[in-house]
Amino acid sequence: MLVLFETAAGYAIFKVLDESKLQEVDSLWKEFQTPEKANKIVKLKHFEKFQDTTEALAAATAMVEGKIGKSLKKVLKKVVAKEAHEQLAISDLKLGGVIKEKMNLSCVHSPAIAELMRGIRTQMEGLITGLPPREISAMSLGLAHSLSRYKLKFSPDKVDTMIVQAISLLDDLDKELNNYIMRCREWYGWHFPEVGKIITDNLAYCKAIQKIGFRTNVATTDLSDILPEEVEAEVKLAAEISMGVEVSDEDITNILHLCEQVIEITEYRVQLYDYLKNRMTAIAPNLTVMVGELVGARLIAHAGSLMNLAKHPASTVQILGAEKALFRALKTHKDTPKYGLIYHASLVGQTSAKNKGKISRMLAAKSSLAIRYDALGEDTTSEMGIENRAKLEVRLRHLEDKGIRKISGTGKAMARADKYQHKSL
Repeated sequence: MLVLFETAAGYAIFKVLDESKLQEVDSLWKEFQTPEKANKIVKLKHFEKFQDTTEALAAATAMVEGKIGKSLKKVLKKVVAKEAHEQLAISDLKLGGVIKEKMNLSCVHSPAIAELMRGIRTQMEGLITGLPPREISAMSLGLAHSLSRYKLKFSPDKVDTMIVQAISLLDDLDKELNNYIMRCREWYGWHFPEVGKIITDNLAYCKAIQKIGFRTNVATTDLSDILPEEVEAEVKLAAEISMGVEVSDEDITNILHLCEQVIEITEYRVQLYDYLKNRMTAIAPNLTVMVGELVGARLIAHAGSLMNLAKHPASTVQILGAEKALFRALKTHKDTPKYGLIYHASLVGQTSAKNKGKISRMLAAKSSLAIRYDALGEDTTSEMGIENRAKLEVRLRHLEDKGIRKISGTGKAMARADKYQHKSL
């Protein structure tokens, strides 16, 4: 029997000297306790060394995908094909099937072979001659780095780190925007306080201030491209009777600079939201359909990655983000929270307070399935999410209608009449 053994430095073909030892699987490890004992079981027949890391990476990726690489094909033709009557022991069953199909060689895989491979690996330095231990470790490290880089480059769309960073930045931008706008309204409010109540939209407020400057310029300033006609008229009227204090040119310059910052950050936030939306649709389409891109991204960020989130049960997904409330409830023996981040999903938001707990539980159950489908499934369609969301919407309408019927006295009478009618039938 021949043994195909893969290393980071190359392919090794061993000849099994005593096949009877393979019958004793439980005690096979004893035969590999020392290099001398190991050399009595297997003997190196051929070693095909890789020329460089590129060739090692090509061989490793081919093996991961269950294909026969050029290096492996060369070894099999050179050594194994000459002894076609011999069986070839392999560690990967899938690769064995491909070798048997392409090369017409008899491949063997069993628990005894797995134990044999483990034994060869422990005494690899003694069995493979002419290869220093330092070179083996250097090749192993180089191949590990190259394989990691290849896997990252191979699937850039599946990198959910981008989502975690984007949603964190979006939350930070919202906090900063709120602080900047509050400061802007308070600062300019000393000069023209009435405009703060008239223009409620923050972006429009900053654009209007940037165009106006001093309140004395309102009468000659055209704000039609920023504000509706009636609001513009109200601003101009308020400027004539304003109770604000006079400010210097330097004060207005600083206020206008702050307004410019607010406008730029707001525009960047819109771009970032579009980016996050596209990324969520690519990575987790079904989760996005179920809870929306913002809530879905926050769930992924809270769990650390999409794969970590897929490992959580539905009950954990339901209260993810409410850990403090959960532990406080457990400590004080009070009621545990019904929802965490999932509370901000549109399906929970449009439900009455009475049914929020039920809907959040059902939504968490369906979302958990959607997450696993996105993380582990091969196709990237959102059909499963759309179908489950439709079921939840039907269930939501049923719960809401049931509540309305219970309040109505006529509904109770109708239900009672139906019950008696069925009994008589």
